[in-house]
Amino acid sequence: MLPPTPLSERFRRKLVERVRGVFNDVQNGQQPVPPSDEALFERDSPIRMVHADIVAMMVGGIRGLLLQMLHPHALQGVLDHSNFRSDMHGRLRRTARFIAVTTFGHRDDAQQAIARVNRIHAAVGGVLPDGTPYSASDPRVLAWVHVAEATSFLAAYLRHVRPEMPGSEQDEYYRQFATIAHALGADPIPTDRSEAEAIFHELRRDLSGSPAAREIANLVLNQRPAGAPPAVQTLLGAEAVALLPSFARPMLGLERPGLTGIPARAATWGMGKTLRWAFRQN
Repeated sequence: MLPPTPLSERFRRKLVERVRGVFNDVQNGQQPVPPSDEALFERDSPIRMVHADIVAMMVGGIRGLLLQMLHPHALQGVLDHSNFRSDMHGRLRRTARFIAVTTFGHRDDAQQAIARVNRIHAAVGGVLPDGTPYSASDPRVLAWVHVAEATSFLAAYLRHVRPEMPGSEQDEYYRQFATIAHALGADPIPTDRSEAEAIFHELRRDLSGSPAAREIANLVLNQRPAGAPPAVQTLLGAEAVALLPSFARPMLGLERPGLTGIPARAATWGMGKTLRWAFRQN
């Protein structure tokens, strides 16, 4: 007869199971992406370290999505060609799956995932309310989507996991992530921190606030994903808003968290530390 499982181990397993349930469609048998030694990127390389941290990726993912919705073309594509309002969690879960497959999965699976997204983008297009045509395959729009994601993931990782990450590794993160952006057709693409800052500044001129962008921001920050405790979404959202560039918050109808942001940051840090402990044992 096996000895009873210690309480801490039962808690750890339950926590891992719950988190995996949030990111994987377990009802349809979807399993976590197994890390491969034949991935696009080597184990323990910067992109795999950054994208492996669950809490930093959730905070960065929210920040990145909020920034992306400031681009009228990206926003209209979501409004016209997705069920984001009714299935926000499903949309975010599919995005997380794409990041996981292209970062950790076998290179063949990564290439298939990229090809699938390119096919989807080729069919997404239309016109803005002012009659301007848009296309999800526009290299400049894809560039904003990419730079918003890359800067957000790295900013959250530096804030919550490894603030002392060397600059050379940060530059390597951008070089590695550029591989995926290039395959998706983005242009321009940053390959280091200075280029990321310059491209972010250049593409900022394409952005604008709108009632629709503010609506999506409210949805992202206040809709509760299935299986996630309500308090978790509140904490992650507060941290994402705190990390936004100062110009973006008023465009989205948001305010920087004041003193209430301090406990949110502490709680998010503690949550990240707990999840790293839980998943390290697997």
